[in-house]
Amino acid sequence: NITSNRMTNPTGDLPLPLLIICLVSINPLPTASGVTGKPPDLSEYDVYEDTVTPSGLVPVSQQVIQRCDYDPCREDQTPCLTLSAVTGCSCPGFTLDSDIPEAPKLKSVSYNGSGVVVRWCAPYSQVTTYVVAVEGREDELVLEETRRSGIVQDMDHRAKVCVFAVNSAGKSDGSCMMYRPVDSWLPLTSGLIGGAVGLLLLLLLVGLLWRRRRQKDMETRNV
Repeated sequence: NITSNRMTNPTGDLPLPLLIICLVSINPLPTASGVTGKPPDLSEYDVYEDTVTPSGLVPVSQQVIQRCDYDPCREDQTPCLTLSAVTGCSCPGFTLDSDIPEAPKLKSVSYNGSGVVVRWCAPYSQVTTYVVAVEGREDELVLEETRRSGIVQDMDHRAKVCVFAVNSAGKSDGSCMMYRPVDSWLPLTSGLIGGAVGLLLLLLLVGLLWRRRRQKDMETRNV
């Protein structure tokens, strides 16, 4: 019994002061102050903000915007601003419908056998219609924005031809050129001159042949 009591309570035979000292040395009491000292200084560490760019995207500053495939002189050309809205291309220098359009560039005025063909290039402006006018005539030729040419009928005299660009803001200045009709007598005159030259050559040839034959006849008589 004595042995079992010692095993179950090994501290039972120790004096009380010694027992308290052992307990204190084995389980020290926590202090109220806890951990003392300054908090760690994080200023020594550099903080970096990593900027991640998605692999499939290009920053806006590095994107190259292509110019629209636009030819201002091409017949039935799709307007540049329409191309820009569909494909995202650029139309540098184009003015909007709120501004009066610039004047188109008149290229040629010529007769094609049935009428006077007027050709021009579009301005770098938003246009709704083109107007072709002839000096001294009240009637005007109104054409769609995609057109770059028009035919004026019944022009047999010299006159100034102008083309204008129009939109909701107003009408542009005119781009003009003088039409000079070809003289209708010129083909006939050229034919008469050509016929006269041919007849003259024929007469010269006949004269040379006659002269040569005459010389042969004279030589035969002398023999």
